[in-house]
Amino acid sequence: MKLILAPMEGLADFWVRQALTDVGDYDWCVSEFVRVNGLLLPPKVFYRWCPELKNGARTRAGVPVHLQLLGSDPACMAENAARAVELGAPAIDLNFGCPAKTVNRHRGGAVLLDEPDLVHAVTLAVRQAVPEDITVSVKMRLGNEDDALSLENALGVEAAGAAWLTVHGRTKRQGYKPPAYWDRIGKIREAVTIPVIANGEIWTRDDALRCQRESGCQDLMLGRGAVANPWLLRALRTGQASDWESVMSVIQRFAVDILGSGTDAQVAGRIKQWLSYLRRQWPQAGAMLEQVKRVNEPGAMLPYLQAVQSIPAASASSAGTA
Repeated sequence: MKLILAPMEGLADFWVRQALTDVGDYDWCVSEFVRVNGLLLPPKVFYRWCPELKNGARTRAGVPVHLQLLGSDPACMAENAARAVELGAPAIDLNFGCPAKTVNRHRGGAVLLDEPDLVHAVTLAVRQAVPEDITVSVKMRLGNEDDALSLENALGVEAAGAAWLTVHGRTKRQGYKPPAYWDRIGKIREAVTIPVIANGEIWTRDDALRCQRESGCQDLMLGRGAVANPWLLRALRTGQASDWESVMSVIQRFAVDILGSGTDAQVAGRIKQWLSYLRRQWPQAGAMLEQVKRVNEPGAMLPYLQAVQSIPAASASSAGTA
């Protein structure tokens, strides 16, 4: 079973990838997408979205980081993929799944799934532009407005030479609204010969097991569920449940790591963002968020984060299963 940390735009940046891979034995993680729009990007853009390129394309814990590209022009995508490899990217992942309206309006992400020939052409161009030992993979949704073209897209990606395909079990129209349709991922898995990785709505160990059963995929990509419970991967690998103290140890280190990485408001906002995600499984996080919501100086937040025992040890109903 391979477990991969998902590319979550605006959430799983360098700092979050570092924090989660510090405590989770991920097989690899994927960067936020680098937007390709008609130009050969300068190295600084790749370094901005994937700082790990300066460290052998690995996180602090040594987990490989694959670089994700998003765009619709085959030649330009190929040119930028080649540059990413020159900068040290060990693998290129192509984004045909982003549901963001801004991205979709500029012919990027999930809207391209309405054009299987273009999905094939982009994948083929990138595959031909990088050395054979550099893996090219694809991440897609079931479709744009519906999943009528899901098999055509998957088969086109396979024919273009993608090494594997990650499928988020919803269409763009369905966004992130539950449920994820894991059984429909299974239909794609049955139609292709390359490995298929299932993604979407995996919050607990029980979710992961049901996803594997319904999709037939052994390999899983974890997204928001890994943010809501930083120890989710350990639960999947060992069955070991996490507790509030171990969760807070991750957030405490994260808060120290990101000091000075942006303005005070930006850094404080990132800490609050993570606490907000934790509320899904940890009621204690809600109480802590209430304590710090008006604190906008990161250094002043640290005493609250370190005073774990001051937060009521309410029982999180899903903590024991995640």
